Amino acid sequence: MTLEIAVDKLTEKEAKQELSRLAELLGQANTDYHTKDNPVLSDAEYDALKRRNAAIEERFASLKRGDSPSDQVGAPLAEGFSKITHKVAMLSLGNAFDPEDVAEFDGRIRKYLGLDAEAPLAYTAEPKIDGLSLSLRYEGGTLIHAVTRGDGATGENVTANARTIDDIPEQIEDAPDVLEVRGEVYMSHADFDALNVRQEAAGGKPFANPRNAAAGSLRQLDSSITKSRPLKFFAYAWGDLSAPLAATQKQAIARLAELGFVTNPLTALCNSPEEMLAHYRDIEEKRATLGYDIDGVVYKVDDLGLQDRLGFRSTTPRWAIAHKFPAELAWTWLTGIDIQVGRTGALSPVARLQPVTVGGVVVSNATLHNEDYIKGLDSKGAVIRDGKDIRVGDWVQVYRAGDVIPKVADVDLSKRDAAAEAFAFPDKCPECGSDAIREPGDAVRRCTGGLICPAQAVEKLKHFVSRAAFDIDGMGAKQVEQFYADGWIAEPADIFTLKERYGSGMQQLKNREGWGEKSAANLFDAIEDKQRIPLDRLIFALGIRHVGEAASNLIALHFGDWPTFEAAMAEAAVADSPAWQDLIGIDGVGSVMAGSLVSAFAQERERASIDRLVAALDVQPVSRPDTSGSPVAGKTVVFTGTLTQMTRAEAKARAERLGAKVSGSVSAKTDILIAGPGAGSKAKKAAELGVETMDEDGWLRLISDL
Repeated sequence: MTLEIAVDKLTEKEAKQELSRLAELLGQANTDYHTKDNPVLSDAEYDALKRRNAAIEERFASLKRGDSPSDQVGAPLAEGFSKITHKVAMLSLGNAFDPEDVAEFDGRIRKYLGLDAEAPLAYTAEPKIDGLSLSLRYEGGTLIHAVTRGDGATGENVTANARTIDDIPEQIEDAPDVLEVRGEVYMSHADFDALNVRQEAAGGKPFANPRNAAAGSLRQLDSSITKSRPLKFFAYAWGDLSAPLAATQKQAIARLAELGFVTNPLTALCNSPEEMLAHYRDIEEKRATLGYDIDGVVYKVDDLGLQDRLGFRSTTPRWAIAHKFPAELAWTWLTGIDIQVGRTGALSPVARLQPVTVGGVVVSNATLHNEDYIKGLDSKGAVIRDGKDIRVGDWVQVYRAGDVIPKVADVDLSKRDAAAEAFAFPDKCPECGSDAIREPGDAVRRCTGGLICPAQAVEKLKHFVSRAAFDIDGMGAKQVEQFYADGWIAEPADIFTLKERYGSGMQQLKNREGWGEKSAANLFDAIEDKQRIPLDRLIFALGIRHVGEAASNLIALHFGDWPTFEAAMAEAAVADSPAWQDLIGIDGVGSVMAGSLVSAFAQERERASIDRLVAALDVQPVSRPDTSGSPVAGKTVVFTGTLTQMTRAEAKARAERLGAKVSGSVSAKTDILIAGPGAGSKAKKAAELGVETMDEDGWLRLISDL
């Protein structure tokens, strides 16, 4: 298990590396759990990783990756179930870890809605059930299908299994013609213990925890097995509706209860962050007596009209957040320190521990962040842990913040062996022997080996086939490692010649251990299917440092197709050229990210690798929304000054829905500047360039009929 950097100690550069490593770990964990039904990480370990990622993103919002685990819902679907597309996407939640995060959540809501601190604003607060999300669709009061969350857009059809759960009614009365009820399938502690007793008595393998047991039970291909498992269901939300359930979240939940669904009795209405926190503490105190697993409290804006105004980010609602439970501590022996090399060459130290139970989870690894942290310093050189360094053989305190990946928080020097030596952080890559250098201002030491470093090459290939990138069925991290070790693939382009080289002849994929004729044919078909790839996925798959999935989407939307993007990267290599200014003018793309993009295309070896890859692909232009009739479709707009009738975030979101490109700076490519009171240099530059300028009223008149 790979471990990551503590949020409150991160520099911006450390945060980028940490998010990259977490994305890889959690992507694989999602596949192991959701697709293979064979989790390597325990439920709490998985949640710990995901919570760490969310905490970093909370602090470094601009660094959020396109393949962020916070945005990933589930994993590619397993074979054996038919697929159903959700009418309304099933999104994940942002996370809070302390009272300050909750206050900031309330502040963000008020800022977005233009509400002052004294304006009334109610929230619901409910336990966050630790189970498997499920969507139930009723038409005319009859259960039509039950679908897992899947990847958020498409889920698995588990209708036959869901019908075996007593808490899920087959028929409901007085409901809207179309009603999608959403909630959590879970297993109580008592039922879980009894199930494991039966499993072991029958010679089977016991389940690791109630969540895994519930998930595995619901996703059985044989519904009679599901029927034998004691599953329960809490309803707490809805998707597609033909008519509103109520005007508020609390009333809607009450309506679901009236329709015959089990809802959580601990759901409460709160009128301030203080009341939300008080209810959180109350639930936390009751946690051990509830009889089922929860891992926090979910807060939601109560007014459904305000929820609609607030809308969604790419994969999370603005109007809800999950407040996670706090850290837990334990002491154990540190038996070793390993150095792991990531996709970008970062050398990350990991503590190997004598296994210890922390909050019900057996922990054997902990993050040591970087070489400064080991020495007892933070990223700015300030003393931490009273200056105590960390050595092999130390008695250490392990800390899990909100169940996130463990870190070594303290050292008991009274138990240190007098012969223990200070840890010497390597200046050579342990994988390829290349120099490992630390650039000024960077807390991370990085291998300079690049493509010759097997660790970097393998990690880049894993990233390339990951879910948010090419997502090739049958080719995951394990297969990448196998093919790379055997010399079958060295770069992404090699994947698309695999059938040509190993589909026939003496050395065939089907003859390898773990493969057969059908599995080999399926892989070759999957590879062929992904030769047709959208531009945004290709950009993300290249694994260019600092360029995540969200940024890849923005860049692809801006340039439209591969030839335009490729030409722009070459032109942007000229400092302060119009192409460079255009690139950094994309809202959400700064100079650091732009520099990484340009550098990737300017390096001869990397560019040659990209060219070989693209030659094997059919890169699809960006699929744009239907904005026919929109007077701003295809135009670049810039907002500046103070907006009085909507917040900046609302204005930007609406402009993008109408097909406009929103930029953060004025250039010759700007079509419209919307200038509110207080507009400064941007208004002046727009005037100099002859850019059309209008006030907020003019902008609203322009788009009023859309």
